[in-house]
Amino acid sequence: MVKVHAFRLTKGKDLKLELEKYVQENKIKSGVIVSCVGSLSEATIRNATATKNIKLPKDLEIVSATGTFSLNGCHIHISLSDENLKTYGGHLQKGCLVNTTVEVVILELENYIFTREFDNSTGYKELVIKNNS
Repeated sequence: MVKVHAFRLTKGKDLKLELEKYVQENKIKSGVIVSCVGSLSEATIRNATATKNIKLPKDLEIVSATGTFSLNGCHIHISLSDENLKTYGGHLQKGCLVNTTVEVVILELENYIFTREFDNSTGYKELVIKNNS
């Protein structure tokens, strides 16, 4: 079974913190982002080597976002474009502040439980998928 969650974030909210808060408040055991559009007044993303957080120029449009949610963590990638349409992409970090609005749609996958558990082979907490039916 699938349950749809749709909500809007307003100016000044931290995108990552608000997504994590929503998942906790709604007890979403397994979720995926279907849509995330809007704008940010400032943003911080992590690069592909996972070694550096990069603060991006202000006034960015959210081009896309994708990721998974569980009660013990999320993994979200985001693409952003600036006023010259230069596009940036990386791992969503705290410090991405909503400019005018952000509209979010999340699908909750009720037949699954997602957890994030440490994986010795990668050195990170990775997604573990369990069937809940």
